[in-house]
Amino acid sequence: MYNTYLTGVDFNVGIYIRLSQEDKDKKYESDSESVINQKELLRNYVKNNNFNLVKEYVDDGYSGTNFDRPGFQNMLEDINNKKINCVIVKDLSRLGRDHVMTGYYIETFFPENNVRFVSILESYDSFKDQASNDSSTFIIACNDYYSKQNSVKIRNVLNEKRKNGKFVGSLPCFGYMRDSNDKGHLIPNPETAPIVKNIFKWRAEGIGPTEIANRLNKEKVPTPSGYKKTNYSSRLIDRDSWNISTVKKILCNRIYTGDMVQHTQTKVSYKSKKKIALDEKLWIIVENTHEALVDKDTFDYVNTLRKRNTRNYEVKTGREKRLLEGKLFCKECQNRLTVLYRKKSNYWSVNCNRYSRDPVRGRCYSHFYPYNYLEEQILDQINNCVSKLINELDINELNNQVVKNVHKETTDIDKVIKELQIEKDKITNKLAILYNDRCDGVISADAYKILANESETRLKQINESIENEQTKKYKIKNKSSILPNYTKKIKELLDLNEPKKELIDILIDRVIINKDRYITIKYKYDIAPETTFQYENRNLVRNPFGRNGKK
Repeated sequence: MYNTYLTGVDFNVGIYIRLSQEDKDKKYESDSESVINQKELLRNYVKNNNFNLVKEYVDDGYSGTNFDRPGFQNMLEDINNKKINCVIVKDLSRLGRDHVMTGYYIETFFPENNVRFVSILESYDSFKDQASNDSSTFIIACNDYYSKQNSVKIRNVLNEKRKNGKFVGSLPCFGYMRDSNDKGHLIPNPETAPIVKNIFKWRAEGIGPTEIANRLNKEKVPTPSGYKKTNYSSRLIDRDSWNISTVKKILCNRIYTGDMVQHTQTKVSYKSKKKIALDEKLWIIVENTHEALVDKDTFDYVNTLRKRNTRNYEVKTGREKRLLEGKLFCKECQNRLTVLYRKKSNYWSVNCNRYSRDPVRGRCYSHFYPYNYLEEQILDQINNCVSKLINELDINELNNQVVKNVHKETTDIDKVIKELQIEKDKITNKLAILYNDRCDGVISADAYKILANESETRLKQINESIENEQTKKYKIKNKSSILPNYTKKIKELLDLNEPKKELIDILIDRVIINKDRYITIKYKYDIAPETTFQYENRNLVRNPFGRNGKK
């Protein structure tokens, strides 16, 4: 409701300042010039209008499409606590660039809390009935459109820099630092580069990741997250202690060979923080862009060690990996099941590694199987399911079918998104009508609040659903963009009576086994329907095939 009678009203002002995210690295002082200019403009406005300046809220380097900013959230808290009753910004884009949420705060949240909102450059004042206020909806929509176009332009510019071998990340990886003469060029960090070199040296000497982590912890060497002062997260158990995962991550990072590796993940959209990992074929790699911390021969050798089983059974037995290794997964903990050679009993077995390492604590369930019996039954199922398909296989037709399946999935998602968007528009219009009815006195403030809260809750759920559907669509598109000609390879390797591991890798996505011994076979790109069956206990003899496996 507009308040046209302002005489004698005391306004406790909070001025809100936001610096665009793309300008975050222009200066490294605590306040950028842009923030200083906004402060000066807003302070003068407060002074000239005899307002009471209570607090300044600053978000330096935050995107306008996301409202989860510390300064903004602090301001909302102070509004709820009645510390301020007036918010002043330089222009509407400083408040936000998402037209839905910006409109919500201007049209719903501020009026509900009797907060006066002023945008200086657009001459917008929520407590004045003036013509300049009517243009706010159009300006907010333009700000959103600008943010979208700007996001596309920035992505294109960054990708060009990546293709030219320039580093465009926020922080260089552990062991490197930015060149002061060229921000896009990396040079070894004198403090951390020796640590990385030692890790590769020790691993090349045969020392395992666990022992390397223990050495580094014993010597109190700073971890990558500790050195960068990374914020704690649910995935970060201990920021200041080295672990196996951190060591392995360094050992498999190609950037230490002097090659620039970027674009390994991307955001779903310009409004979302969610990121998804990209397939390796979509990475942008430029060779020999900076000084290497390890030569490529050593890097390749170290990574061949990484691919070996930690118990080195390949050396002991002198034979290839089992046919289904890497394809067996635990239903309960989602981890791969371990295929292990038992020397004393002279046979191969399968079990959940998470369970077998700590069975007392019950971190998972036992998935123990004699490997060869398990392989027999799984191959029987694959034969039954795929043999007919293989015999009648038309490569072009099957590939076209895979592409159609991908297209159908994305089309179905588009339909869901469209339906959600229609419902979203209806709720937005409903909120606008409710607000007008409240202003005109048709409904009471309490009734408005009850009805509006329900609609706003549903609106939030719809926004989350749209974001999830967009994530699914992006993953499917990513999958289709790297879709190889699997059926052609299947034809070349076709022999299900004596299948090769390469055929299994091409044909099977994963085999999931649960604690009740039910087994589900999932095929890649839906080339065949998934199969579920129950394991049959055939292990009358522990060692049916001996050390070398089934002949």
